[in-house]
Amino acid sequence: MKPVSVRLLCAVLIGVLLLLGTEGAFAGRGDKAGTSAAPELLIPVGARSIAMGNATSSLVSGIDAIYWNPAGLSRTSTSAEAMFSWMSYIADININYAAVAASFEGFGSVGLAMKSIGFGDIEITNEQAPDGTGQIFSPTYVTVGLTYSLLLTDRISVGITGNVISETIDRVSATGIAFDFGVQYSSFADLAGLSIGVAVKNIGPSMTFDGSGLYRTAAAQDHLRPATLYKVEAATDELPSTIELAVGYQHPIAEDHDLTLVGVFQNNNLADDQYKFGAEYAFADQLFLRAGYDYMPETFEDSRIYGATFGAGVKQAFGNLTVGIDYAYRSVKYLDGNHVITVVLGF
Repeated sequence: MKPVSVRLLCAVLIGVLLLLGTEGAFAGRGDKAGTSAAPELLIPVGARSIAMGNATSSLVSGIDAIYWNPAGLSRTSTSAEAMFSWMSYIADININYAAVAASFEGFGSVGLAMKSIGFGDIEITNEQAPDGTGQIFSPTYVTVGLTYSLLLTDRISVGITGNVISETIDRVSATGIAFDFGVQYSSFADLAGLSIGVAVKNIGPSMTFDGSGLYRTAAAQDHLRPATLYKVEAATDELPSTIELAVGYQHPIAEDHDLTLVGVFQNNNLADDQYKFGAEYAFADQLFLRAGYDYMPETFEDSRIYGATFGAGVKQAFGNLTVGIDYAYRSVKYLDGNHVITVVLGF
């Protein structure tokens, strides 16, 4: 790749960030926390990155990069991968995730992922029966994404993901689209092991619920006519857009012993800004120990929900098949912690 192309890529990326900033899309609005549409977009997946404090955007690679930074999808040593992940989220909610990816010489890498949320059965209530009608429903939240990633040089990779969001709650539903954009630069400043990354995530139009569940029977005041159906106009909410500026450093500390340190500054349009840190120790690229922390400034300490993270993993090759199993634990304020199990297969 010619140097002018690298400069052009950086100029375009900086221009996009400046444009988003001037439009007020990224303001670090802690006072608007909990008001976004599609909050499931912010639920992380993949035990390795979660255990490292959700801070791996600069160097995450392969199929694990689909969620964290799509630019890393093309940084893989296998021709195809599959990933399956399960998380015990808060309030007995389960997060299920599955993805497949393949690399094509001369074209790049393509990945397909699906995340679903299992809420279980919920009893229906209304104005006349606040304790329940005896009927139940099960909300359905599904996000399906298609990712494309390309290595521009041996150091620079780019990627984009398009997500289709579907939410159904009893007789109302909402559908939306969101895009993620990412860039990774390895051996930055000619320093081996140093990587930087930028990920702009969840960019898309606002979402609104609609459906028959929004109709209510009521009588108009001061009018001589019987009760009729009126539709409640649901509010339109923004997507929880973020910008991540990330750095990572991988360094061998002895033969078969490697240490990785990562950090991320995350700017949120509808929540407080976050600082994330993580580390991974690897033995012979087969056994891994991880830890991380998600930090907010002291002025926003009361709004912090998630804290320290821990995890471990193993990876083993069986001929042409590589199997990786990872576990992560994320502490949660006031509630039980999250447990995550992930299996990654490389072919």
